[in-house]
Amino acid sequence: MRALVVEDDPGISSGLSQSLRQAGYAVDVCASVHSAWTALLVEPFDVMLLDLGLPDGDGLDLLARLRGHADRASQPDLLPRRDMPVLIMTARDGVSDRISGLDSGADDYIVKPFDPNELLARLRAMLRRASGRSKPVIEHGDLVLDPATHTVERAGLPVALGAKEFALLLTLLQARPQVLSKSRLESALYGFGDALESNAIEVHVHHLRRKLGESLIKTVRGVGYFVPQDTGPGDPGRA
Repeated sequence: MRALVVEDDPGISSGLSQSLRQAGYAVDVCASVHSAWTALLVEPFDVMLLDLGLPDGDGLDLLARLRGHADRASQPDLLPRRDMPVLIMTARDGVSDRISGLDSGADDYIVKPFDPNELLARLRAMLRRASGRSKPVIEHGDLVLDPATHTVERAGLPVALGAKEFALLLTLLQARPQVLSKSRLESALYGFGDALESNAIEVHVHHLRRKLGESLIKTVRGVGYFVPQDTGPGDPGRA
């Protein structure tokens, strides 16, 4: 999951970025409306955490610009995603402020100061709704992934995954059966400043196949990777 934090307070953005990275997110931080819009135009973020009082404008203006952007359904490669989940985080705690934020297109609203664990729970709920899931866990055959606890089970037995392996599996499961390109997966797992080896995705896929079975993740040569649609319990890799 790739998160964009739009926050001009260095202390808040630093602490928030640390919490998000510990939770498995790839994180980029922007401190202004202009830099945030530039980032949204070049990377497919999964979620945005948006402060309102920014040095060059109001966060609601950025949100309105995002929600009014051309429909991606007619232009599938267009960035940014108009339907990207957005969580407003602000010190504006009036009822009218919360109503204005939600009516402007925010998916949720949290008032500063907040508990990082509550914010992470709100993000999980937003992303769950965005992917059309009602359950807090993701099930695929006998595979169960819990985004809240960062645990994976296969046939009732725990499977230990590294942070990037977990993030890659989560991204593929949420997108199933869509084929995701290597560049899209890199964007989901790594921020602008993260070190990235040229074969990182291939290595993570190899490790996941070794731990969860060769048939779980399919390769479309020259295109990317995907997890087939689940066809029944006991065999998460069946096509």
